[in-house]
Amino acid sequence: MGDPALSRRDFLAASVAAGLGVTALSGCGGGSDGGSSSGTTTIEWWNISTTQPTKTVWAGLAKKFEAQNPKVKIKIVQLENDAYKSKMTALIASGKLPDIFHTWGGGVLKQQVDAGLVEDLTDRTKPWADGLMSVAKQPYLIDDKLYGIPFDIGMIGFWYNKALFRRAGISAPPTTWSGFLDAVKKLKSAGITPLALAGKESWTGMYYWAYLAMRTAGVDALQKADEKKDFGDPGFVQAGQHLKDLVDLQPFQKGFLGAAYSSPTGQAATVGNGKAAMELMGQWAPVVEADAGKGLGANLGFFPFPEVEGGAGKITEVFGGGGGHALRKGAPQAAVDFLRFFASETTDRELVQKTKTLPVVPAAESVLTDPNIKAVQAQLKGATGFQLYLDQAYAPALGQQVNDSVAGLIAGSKSPQQVTQAITSTAKQEQ
Repeated sequence: MGDPALSRRDFLAASVAAGLGVTALSGCGGGSDGGSSSGTTTIEWWNISTTQPTKTVWAGLAKKFEAQNPKVKIKIVQLENDAYKSKMTALIASGKLPDIFHTWGGGVLKQQVDAGLVEDLTDRTKPWADGLMSVAKQPYLIDDKLYGIPFDIGMIGFWYNKALFRRAGISAPPTTWSGFLDAVKKLKSAGITPLALAGKESWTGMYYWAYLAMRTAGVDALQKADEKKDFGDPGFVQAGQHLKDLVDLQPFQKGFLGAAYSSPTGQAATVGNGKAAMELMGQWAPVVEADAGKGLGANLGFFPFPEVEGGAGKITEVFGGGGGHALRKGAPQAAVDFLRFFASETTDRELVQKTKTLPVVPAAESVLTDPNIKAVQAQLKGATGFQLYLDQAYAPALGQQVNDSVAGLIAGSKSPQQVTQAITSTAKQEQ
């Protein structure tokens, strides 16, 4: 469900978002606690901002909104990625979602929309949502209607330790898959753990297979496979074989199959503490590395996922997405006003400066200072194709099967062929 036409034009075409002007709020509302007798509306806001400084920054923004709107209270529920997905699955089954909730868009959001659980924001957010970057809104557009408001946009790539690369004699980041495998071998020969992986959380390994599938079969192949309910393309099997070639080099840290992502001994901390040379992760990686570990400072670098020689994909085709907020069906106007507040130029500048997110308001781009985040922004602007995270682009059951099957390949319990067979089987069951 990516946008194959993603280009620099997409980022620059949108105009500056309209200035913040929160409307007066009525005392009644459909917040989780409803409207009180005093006329106060309580809005329940579920998000995944559990690491610092984002957790504190977001809590501060909620307080700022409350100060500007004394008849509104924001009740924040913050959950880690997997716990959030699990609880949201249960809420979907119950038919009741939070007033404001985190979304990555794509197939998961579409399932919630099809179930009648999500508010159509198309009319309620005009004209200010029109000023947001068009590419950032793409994951939340379903049948040309807007069901989510983005606060971030980005891509997955390799974050690496420049000092460890120098120690291993690697002069520049690799641009081809064979060159990447050579770099892994050099790091191992130098006694350096090449890669950190949170094997306990299957979504982290999926990034490798997804990128390799894009590089071998091409950026459009993943969407076409979903449409046809058939992942038997030889390029997908080849992607699994390339990943197996990497796994056979034993590149990950000791105990990686039981490692979490953001825990003190997990993937981000392993890189942030200089105990592994690389991780394949999104634009949020530097913040989490510094929160879970020490952070690498000037030694941290970024490079895009390499091309696969002979493959249909290009290094300029990116895999990623962003974060956004959606509203439950029937959410009160106070929730819409909070989304407007969160998508304002003032808030976006604060998010870019304090939490290193990439801007969704064009005018906020001027405050980008971090060289690595600028590098991600440059890659996105030059992108010739885009694919949303597979576990969000696809229906939930199919996305989970992709994650689990790839995790099986990395753990050694599935072959490249068995990965594509399992994914295809689940895709056909979803018809």
